[in-house]
Amino acid sequence: MQHILVVGGAGYIGSHMVWLLGQRGIQVTTFDNLSGGHRDAVLHGELVVGDMADRALLDRVLSSRHFDAVMHFASYIQVGESVTDPAKYYLNNVANTIGLLNAMRDHGVARFVFSSTAAVFGEPQYSPIDERHPRQPINPYGRTKWMVEQALADYDRAYGLKSVSLRYFNAAGAHPQGLLGERHEPETHLVPLVLQAAAGRRPHVTVFGRDYDTPDGTCVRDYIHVMDLAQAHWKALDYLARGGSTSAFNLGNGDGYSVQQVVDTAMAVTGRSIAVQEGPRRAGDPARLVADASLARNVLGWEPQYADLTTIVRHAWQWECRHAGGTWA
Repeated sequence: MQHILVVGGAGYIGSHMVWLLGQRGIQVTTFDNLSGGHRDAVLHGELVVGDMADRALLDRVLSSRHFDAVMHFASYIQVGESVTDPAKYYLNNVANTIGLLNAMRDHGVARFVFSSTAAVFGEPQYSPIDERHPRQPINPYGRTKWMVEQALADYDRAYGLKSVSLRYFNAAGAHPQGLLGERHEPETHLVPLVLQAAAGRRPHVTVFGRDYDTPDGTCVRDYIHVMDLAQAHWKALDYLARGGSTSAFNLGNGDGYSVQQVVDTAMAVTGRSIAVQEGPRRAGDPARLVADASLARNVLGWEPQYADLTTIVRHAWQWECRHAGGTWA
């Protein structure tokens, strides 16, 4: 692998991937419309500002240089918004992704790494969740990702396009040296929301439900460090380069942390009190979502390096203080 096209490489996970590829000596071209990404987050290679829907631009990029693979991070990700505006999600996450695959096929690029999600599983029937778990997504966001996974299997059978779909559980954390971090607008992820409350950038954090069947009554989730996600993508590239077959892998630490544990850890890391507002359960929130990532460990040779919640929160706090103009100690 010498040159990779990273679609959505200016976003949260994509920018960490671009940085890692640069550290590995790989040429990178980032393709991003900057709707949710940031120009200054692309720390390596070339940035082409454009939209996946622009087939003419995709053709120009893919014909102007040789790419060994494409990595795709450019998706809309808000579950609630996918329910209220499904057209936005089906157009971008499905139709535009199919357009990207067609462009790859036409230009002879036959390796693809896809950012999928644990939302393809829907309500968990057992935990931890392995790859054999039924795929029954319960919202348009999850359905768009599952549709693409099915399309990838068809594109392999028909056109020989080999792919790896990586099903994230809860991405969190930031670059260990504070170079990159999470900058969603609006922010919906728990760790940055809690840390923004600690930093005084929001008045409180809301805990949605305390009556779940968990040790402290709050939802349990599997948080995975963004750099561990990037390493999994690197392993997926290597897997495809060695002739690996089209596959999907769950990515998580295999340990769940409750919402209350995240709040408590954030207070310990920051040394600050965090105001908590109690809210009702949200529809569709399972009590526990934890990954069984043994297949990724066994097949890809992947092993999380930052599995500890304190480390994840500490790295995110470094970024929060830098982004908010504060000082971290």
